[in-house]
Amino acid sequence: MAAFLGALKKLSICLILWLNTLPFLQGGSDYYEFKYPFIKRASSFWASSSSFSSSNTDEASYDYIIVGGGTAGCPLAATLSQNFSVLVLERGGVPFSNVNVSFLSNFHIALADTSPTSASQPFVSTDGVINARARVLGGGTCINAGFYTRANSGFIRRVGWDERLVNESYPWVEKQIIHQPKLAQWQGAFKDSLLDVGVSPYNGFTYDHIHGTKVGGTLFDRFGRRHTAAELLASANPKMLTVLVYATVQKVLFDQTGRRPMAMGVIFKDENGNQHQAFLTNNRRSEVILSCGAIGTPQMLMLSGIGPKAELNKLNISMVLRNEFVGKGMADNPMNSVFVPTNRPVEQSLIQTVGITKMGVYIESSSGFGQSQDSIRCHHGILSAEVISSTID
Repeated sequence: MAAFLGALKKLSICLILWLNTLPFLQGGSDYYEFKYPFIKRASSFWASSSSFSSSNTDEASYDYIIVGGGTAGCPLAATLSQNFSVLVLERGGVPFSNVNVSFLSNFHIALADTSPTSASQPFVSTDGVINARARVLGGGTCINAGFYTRANSGFIRRVGWDERLVNESYPWVEKQIIHQPKLAQWQGAFKDSLLDVGVSPYNGFTYDHIHGTKVGGTLFDRFGRRHTAAELLASANPKMLTVLVYATVQKVLFDQTGRRPMAMGVIFKDENGNQHQAFLTNNRRSEVILSCGAIGTPQMLMLSGIGPKAELNKLNISMVLRNEFVGKGMADNPMNSVFVPTNRPVEQSLIQTVGITKMGVYIESSSGFGQSQDSIRCHHGILSAEVISSTID
């Protein structure tokens, strides 16, 4: 009898615990999907456009509004939130529950996914080059090959950045999302080949940009799981940060009463197509920061009325500020690919070993993505992963 009562007591405790957990299982899907409490759907934004005016209150305003929660937007939001209120608007969803993003074995599947809500958005340039851009919180770190290296110190000096501050910033990222790879067999053979053809010396594992052959860092941990820039948001002050996903910004709003137009807020649409407005605080230091990528940022400027006069007139966009350089001078890194077909199964690997020549050329390699059972057979240009490939970038 005592044993029965003891078992009944344990069952009651388990039942109470299960009932306490039930709300999370029933109505808490966002809790698991979004990972952090400050990440919400854009439709949860309480202030509709009709409830705003130019005399906005502090309740509906932010010190900084960041358009684009990508590779740059996420760490920027995390650091700014230590001292300021920050709103991040990201047009895509979250990477945490997306298996195509999260696992190395699905790298090619994520790129081949052309559905409207995929993390990867395919496009073709005006000169016919097939490519992809990110549409997800974390940006390019969610769809790229995951290789990590520090910048060329010469480049940092040329662009005028504070070299000391840059070098202090690297470890902040590396401690959170960068890993030392377990060298795949193909990557080891590729290392030997680079050294055989004179891409030397061998510098071992290092984050630094050094001429020769080296093994660099990776976003993939030892289990093959990807860690993206979205995880840098863990360093944010959650009380000062709001991240809205599925928030597609339409334009930046400007106060044009002064000598020069001043950004004052943004208009964005949520996942249901409803329109909202968000405003900056009445602080001279407040800013709308465009972090939409090399294509999205000039596009957003022009949608907001900043750009070449002829282009804005052609699109019937009212000009806020004429700037003939917006959208011009766009260039991508040239890449040559060598594909090596094989009828033998090869271990899947992404970029781990690279050769860096004194001319600044990167030589890298991936392998095995055409061998998996779930391999997608579709053409997506130089990103096709149906065979072993090596690239010169």
